[in-house]
Amino acid sequence: MSEKRPHGDWYVDERCTNCDVARQLAPGLIGEADGRSVVLRPPRDTAEARQLHAAAHACPTRSVRPPGGRLDAAQDPFPMALDDTVHLCGHNSPHTAGANAYLLRRADGTVMMVDTPRWSPSLAVRHEALGPVTDVLLTHRDHAAHGRRYADRFGARLWIHEGDLDAAPDADRVLRGTEPTEIGEGVLAVPFPGHTRGSVLYLADDRYCFSGDSFYWSRALSDLAVADSVTWYSIGELAASLARAAGSLRFEWLLPGHGDRRHLPADDMARRLRRLAERTHGLRPRPVDFTAVRW
Repeated sequence: MSEKRPHGDWYVDERCTNCDVARQLAPGLIGEADGRSVVLRPPRDTAEARQLHAAAHACPTRSVRPPGGRLDAAQDPFPMALDDTVHLCGHNSPHTAGANAYLLRRADGTVMMVDTPRWSPSLAVRHEALGPVTDVLLTHRDHAAHGRRYADRFGARLWIHEGDLDAAPDADRVLRGTEPTEIGEGVLAVPFPGHTRGSVLYLADDRYCFSGDSFYWSRALSDLAVADSVTWYSIGELAASLARAAGSLRFEWLLPGHGDRRHLPADDMARRLRRLAERTHGLRPRPVDFTAVRW
């Protein structure tokens, strides 16, 4: 059943999977209760209404509903600029567990897509408006669902690591081993086994870290975190990946597939990453439990 609500208010319907996407985009307006998102209060001004519309257009199950229940295409803010280089795609897909996807603009006017939103030709047109998309970068198998369709639509190269190649066997570029690889000017692919065997981070300009599901910003902890309760491959390998990277990765923006984004000074991020590596080293395998993720 849908939640009880005064007539005309925003609401979250029963299809919600508690993926956290809406809470990222409308903090203070959408919260969590009984294992799902709920609207905490109606918007007080235009800015808050925009946040709720963003949450509604990003929600992978279309569970966030405005007054009257119908989404207004004119209120769709995506792709949404996070700064002058990175845009959030929105329109998260249920086929990638509601993962966030991003557009990375390059100095030559081209664009790279990191993971993918739900597939739609009309969305592809909106993404291309930022510039020619040359590469679709998959962080791991869980986010591979629409990679080939977007790459073919853009005439772009599709990238994945060999460890997850069975999820995208027709990829155009296959990353191998654990050594970082430069895949474009200022863009580095860093193999990061742990969440899956073939997980990869993509680093751009020593400023942006697209971390897939390897680590994220937890609002509950106010710090970097790993989702050890949904580490499919090996928490030990994830700890080893963090230990390898902790002394060398430099970035200001953390841009994960799941969990919150965060922008901090690079030195602060580096300190937090070292501490995360130390904490993860002490973790042990545990049963998969989606409800245990500390968003």
